[in-house]
Amino acid sequence: MLIASMNQKASPDVLVVILAPNVAEQSVETNQNIARIYDPKTDKTLGFNFIGVSHIDKSIAGNGPIELSDDQINALKTAVEQAGFDATVLVADRTPKFVVGYVESTTKHPDSDHLLVTKTRVDNDETLQIVSGSPNMQEHIYVVVAKVGAMMPNGEIIWPGELRGVSSNGMITSGRELHLQNAPQKKGALILPDDFAKVGDPFDFELGNKLFV
Repeated sequence: MLIASMNQKASPDVLVVILAPNVAEQSVETNQNIARIYDPKTDKTLGFNFIGVSHIDKSIAGNGPIELSDDQINALKTAVEQAGFDATVLVADRTPKFVVGYVESTTKHPDSDHLLVTKTRVDNDETLQIVSGSPNMQEHIYVVVAKVGAMMPNGEIIWPGELRGVSSNGMITSGRELHLQNAPQKKGALILPDDFAKVGDPFDFELGNKLFV
């Protein structure tokens, strides 16, 4: 998984590539203006910071989350290899991360009076267990699911996790969390019209911005 965020306002410009969740202990090794962040216990690469990334590829530009092309990723791989690091970890994931989901069932969380454990279908052959604290959560509704690997508008990245001991893979989002225009600034899942889109379709943010007009 590869999540990229750019800070072109920094001097020099910095590209942050995140490959895995943060761990409590991290180590960093730097060579040729590339910093590799890794887990010292497992040596697993957690990400890279490319300092002065415009010297690697001038086409990499912007601020905030960006989507890298195959050519740009190949340029980064070459730079990583030249710096003496393993470049095989830089693999793009092109699957949509914000999709229309359908809540098939909800059950009470065994260790919480306000959390629900949902079974939420996000494709014909994929159903996720997602723990939700939305006060309006219920069965048989269409929602927007931020899948594992999604970067929310506020910069938060969705990773697999646990809520009070129950595994959760993804997040059922609100209009506020998606930064949709005129969305109510309160907790609660965004419940989509039944005919908004098919389950598994990428969420159309442009259409979503018209939901609260």
